[in-house]
Amino acid sequence: MKPEIAKLGYVALVSSDLEKSLVFFKEVIGLEETEVIDGVHYLRAWGDFQHHTLSIEQGERGYVRHIGWRTKSKEDVHLFKEVLENKGVHVENVPAWETPGIGEAIRFKVPSGHTFEFYYDVKKPKAQEHRRSVLKNQTYKAWAKGISPRRIDHVNLHTSEDWQVTYTFFQEVLGFKLREYLKKDESSQILAGWMSVTPLVHDVALVSRQKDEIPTNARLHHLSYWVDDSQDVLRAADICREHDLPFCGPGKHSISQALYLYVSDPGSGCTVEIFTGGYLIFEPDWEPVAWNESERAFGNTYWGDSISKKELVKHTIEA
Repeated sequence: MKPEIAKLGYVALVSSDLEKSLVFFKEVIGLEETEVIDGVHYLRAWGDFQHHTLSIEQGERGYVRHIGWRTKSKEDVHLFKEVLENKGVHVENVPAWETPGIGEAIRFKVPSGHTFEFYYDVKKPKAQEHRRSVLKNQTYKAWAKGISPRRIDHVNLHTSEDWQVTYTFFQEVLGFKLREYLKKDESSQILAGWMSVTPLVHDVALVSRQKDEIPTNARLHHLSYWVDDSQDVLRAADICREHDLPFCGPGKHSISQALYLYVSDPGSGCTVEIFTGGYLIFEPDWEPVAWNESERAFGNTYWGDSISKKELVKHTIEA
């Protein structure tokens, strides 16, 4: 049996202006703070259960330290370590609870240049009484502040590394399934792929770039938080406008069929996508949906603000 990833866990973010980032993520996005340890702030959405889905700390520049993924079992962490080392990948062992709320873990670089962390054991701290929902199956009171998303949804990564090596690794070694993809009109070269380990259309989107298009080989275009419905996306636009934050959207993607709004953290430069709608995939024999490069604009935007290639590259941070 191959080891398996269960879900996207968290993003470890460094900000060049922590104060601005905390206002953005806590007051505008509306994440709840679990705790602060050694200057690192641990945040989660009102429907997230594990200790955090985002950590933020002060640094000289904005970038992503790593992206955490929870495996389906504790044994899978060890099995992934074996598989990766057999592939010649350097794997770092992270002692249990060195990262608050996260048990024994491994960290490694994927061929795209991004650093991933795999773990299984987590702590699921209850909210303080005055912040706790009356629902036993929910962590916090919903819509307490800001946009108030329910949960973390996906990450969108850009890379200038070899596309064949990268996509093969994500699928054959890590177990991601390709759901939709954008390819060159006259060849099989993949320009972007939407991949998942869950029924979501994508837990990760991977976009290929030329080396002269991005300042470093591994970038984070955005992390995404899920809201319940389209009205929440419209409300998010109002909230961003009230805080005088530029944003893209609301609109609807053709690829994934989801509604979106993009807004960037003024502290770290990290872009957050507020995301809802879309479709779920339950078919065991799903055939990946192919889009040609000439359909790129339509694939990005079914209706709403157009997301140009230039803008997609512009709003990325180092990962």
